[in-house]
Amino acid sequence: MANEPKVTMPPIIDSIPNLRDAGGYATGDGRRVRTGLLYRSEQLSHVTEADMPAFAALGIKKVYDLRTLDERTAEPDRVPPGAQGVVVDVLADEKQAAPAELLHLLADPNAANAQLGGGKIVAMFAKAYVDLIILPSARQGFAHLFTELADTANLPALYHCTTGKDRTGWTSAALLTLLGVPDDVVMQDYLRSNDYILPEYQALIDKYTGMGVDKDILLSILGVRSEYLAASLKEMCDNYGGIEGYFATGLGIDAAGQQALRERFLEQA
Repeated sequence: MANEPKVTMPPIIDSIPNLRDAGGYATGDGRRVRTGLLYRSEQLSHVTEADMPAFAALGIKKVYDLRTLDERTAEPDRVPPGAQGVVVDVLADEKQAAPAELLHLLADPNAANAQLGGGKIVAMFAKAYVDLIILPSARQGFAHLFTELADTANLPALYHCTTGKDRTGWTSAALLTLLGVPDDVVMQDYLRSNDYILPEYQALIDKYTGMGVDKDILLSILGVRSEYLAASLKEMCDNYGGIEGYFATGLGIDAAGQQALRERFLEQA
């Protein structure tokens, strides 16, 4: 089951609950991922005027939007002054409805429990995480993103999707793994999204569980589970042999490009 809501530290900005620094983690060789250069978040459509000065103070130059056209149209970003928005639609080649778009089924609890219960929704999300590795649009999008992140002219930068947990979660997991952060710490960072997102959706969870929808379905849609990231990692290893092969063959970022990312984001602890 996805983790229950459990906020361990307050968000950086209240109106962007899942905004956090992507750095700060120690690597296996004694270095540390730099802070203040890279941020991850949910969509930026709900940034309040009161919070915008604090958001602008982060000094972000580029905002990489991993969402689809429909998502961007429905909830346009509010980027901080001086920042440039960059579209990186990693799911442009996905023809099926994204698992997160299945919320409309919840209006009929019996149908929701039948179609999404018993592990079905988990399998749907696992498939979506495999798509993050194999879709041409995903490979092209992540190649563009990571290539740009190696350039200091684009930093500090922020990347995000809708809730900041799936497409954004894979982005962070891939980068942290390349930088040498231990696998268990990468997973802990990934699962931290539950601490920020699930409280944001508590009223929605209460509403639908009160109607009879299985709570595990809701937590599996609105939160993250270790099985999801594990599906991406397995597909990556099966196809490319590991993180360096994924970057080199899957994304076209060679050893020099990978080293550029390490030099950009690592420092001595």
